Amino acid sequence: MEKVSKVRNKNSLENLANRIWRLENYNTNVKTEILAGITTFITMAYIMFVNPIILKEAGMDAGAVFVATCLSAAIGTFMMAFYANYPFAQAPGMGLNAFFTYTVVLTMGYTWQQALAAVFFSGIIFILITLFGIREMIVDAIPMSLKYAVSGGIGLFIAFIGLKNAGIIVANQATYIGFGDLTNPGTLLAIAGLFITAILMSRNIKGSILLGILITTVLGLFTGIVKLPSDFSVIKMPPSLAPTFLKLDIKGLLGIGENIGFISLVTSVLYVVLSFAFVDLFDTIGTFIGTGSKAGMLDENGKMPNMKKGLMSDAIATTIGSLLGTSTVTTYVESAAGIAEGGRTGLTAFVTGILFLVALFFSPIALLVPTEATAPALIIVGVLMMGSIKKINFEDFTEAMPAFLTIIAMPFTFSIANGIAAGLIAYPIVKIASGKAKEIHPMVYFLAILFILRFITLSE
Repeated sequence: MEKVSKVRNKNSLENLANRIWRLENYNTNVKTEILAGITTFITMAYIMFVNPIILKEAGMDAGAVFVATCLSAAIGTFMMAFYANYPFAQAPGMGLNAFFTYTVVLTMGYTWQQALAAVFFSGIIFILITLFGIREMIVDAIPMSLKYAVSGGIGLFIAFIGLKNAGIIVANQATYIGFGDLTNPGTLLAIAGLFITAILMSRNIKGSILLGILITTVLGLFTGIVKLPSDFSVIKMPPSLAPTFLKLDIKGLLGIGENIGFISLVTSVLYVVLSFAFVDLFDTIGTFIGTGSKAGMLDENGKMPNMKKGLMSDAIATTIGSLLGTSTVTTYVESAAGIAEGGRTGLTAFVTGILFLVALFFSPIALLVPTEATAPALIIVGVLMMGSIKKINFEDFTEAMPAFLTIIAMPFTFSIANGIAAGLIAYPIVKIASGKAKEIHPMVYFLAILFILRFITLSE
């Protein structure tokens, strides 16, 4: 009877998941989706600890930022799960948090409360342009060759991050980059983890990436590279959110009551708000296109179903994140790790979101997983994502050259947005020069000009 009861419960769970996320339509199952969600969480869990460190330099309370990070990640990811039915996870974005602290606050002189207000306004802009279909129109206008290139570029980008985090690649004054100290214990652990994961992958073992992370962490504990803190406890209550909750200073951002020139004020505020919006827009689009291509989520026209819902989830998450007290929330490229494990629906995102909530109370355990254990996962996912470049027609130079620039610019400039910019600027130039202007969508011209103006502004 007990066995029959377990079977019934399992079937009930499968049926419920099918009703909510239509698993059968995506040729997946509950077990695969749960495994994918766990994998995505582990590869991006570092943001829970990195984000508070960066925003603390802007004067924010690190404990409150930790809570805001987990909550905003969970809320945004749940929206992906239930509203868009996408396997993508969200969290405060790396790069965007650095822009928040080092540019807006420490360089431009805004307070962190005013910077949060700028993030809030950028989220409102996202909601409006998504509501009117402008974001989706931008995605649909991008040529297929560039979409495949974005996937390959993201693969190189996250592999580069993995190699950097592992200490395998480091800065070098003579050659810009070079090998790190390969005898360093942490680097050796990462290399071991890379080959452990590669062996598991080559033997087609389900959950290879997740198993690789867990085995590497355990190996680190046994070798003493990963250490248990002296005050280690399994359960710990989360810090208070009060120091950052609803602390937006909209009046200060807009200069209300201050003697500031109108043109100077508008230029400054627009720069801050649009910079947040611009980077998140194209990082998110790049992640959607790249990971969606790898997951087979694009239709024959290179479009993603429910794209508008996915983009709206991202926009609302940014707005909510600013209210909680964190920098721009964006769709994470590390979602590719879960997709590589077979995640295809919102159930993957749901599991990831649940783990972010659980992490609020079990942060000491989450902290045990070292960077050296997640770095191999990023490298392996990079290998998998490079497969998309096979679909690029390298015999047609007008397709090959923009695609190539897209691919190499992402790791070389450490930015998904820059890779997209390079490709979209080059695409119309070479197409027009070869007499193929009819192949260019009008939106591509607009985006190319926009990117050129952005680079001109940055150089001034």
